[in-house]
Amino acid sequence: MDRIRWGLRSHAEENREYLKIVSHPEYHCPSKPASFRGAIGEYFKRMHEVELGLAKAISKILGYEETYIEKEFKLEVGFDVSAMNLYPPSFQSKGSIGVPEHADPGFFVSLIQDVNGGLQMLTHKGNWVTVNIPRNAIFINLGDHLEILSNGKYKSHIHQVILDNNEVNRISMATLHGPSLDIFVAPASRFIDESHPPTYRGMTYKESLELNGSDEIDVQSSLSLLRIPFSL
Repeated sequence: MDRIRWGLRSHAEENREYLKIVSHPEYHCPSKPASFRGAIGEYFKRMHEVELGLAKAISKILGYEETYIEKEFKLEVGFDVSAMNLYPPSFQSKGSIGVPEHADPGFFVSLIQDVNGGLQMLTHKGNWVTVNIPRNAIFINLGDHLEILSNGKYKSHIHQVILDNNEVNRISMATLHGPSLDIFVAPASRFIDESHPPTYRGMTYKESLELNGSDEIDVQSSLSLLRIPFSL
């Protein structure tokens, strides 16, 4: 199974070049240049600390002990995939979309970029809103499996990347921080009662990634396939 992949327009509607790597629990990265490998490796190490800290904060907000999510997702051996993207300026692109609308599996996605603009989020009212990410900031977007664990209390938001306002190349790195591949994820009992039945089917993280036919490094959302149909 691939652990490093380079690609150009992995989807027919995409306008980007990218390098995808598995960054945790084992770090896979091109060996050259060595300075790149070392710098990115240090970033992933520090982001894992951020991941554990965020897991503690959300666990406490949900009313659990602070290690709850860390244990439920087995984050010490969580499966993380990072995509390093190069988006062209609008005058060089073959369309206005960098990456079509989608949600992401896992716990959350972290994003850093060199040029502000491009990322849009879909609001609950159905409107696209451009996200302003200040310089040197890390943007966090919650993933499908936190929505599943919380039985819909936390939402995995649909988003897209547009190129309309790109005057220069835009570089970003999005890292999907996921549970361990073998962990079984289902709505937690705290969020289930007569008024709030389970909204999602439970299965291992690896099984959920395989639902839509993608392999591990091409992690894609399967949330729609995991939803339990509502019946009167």
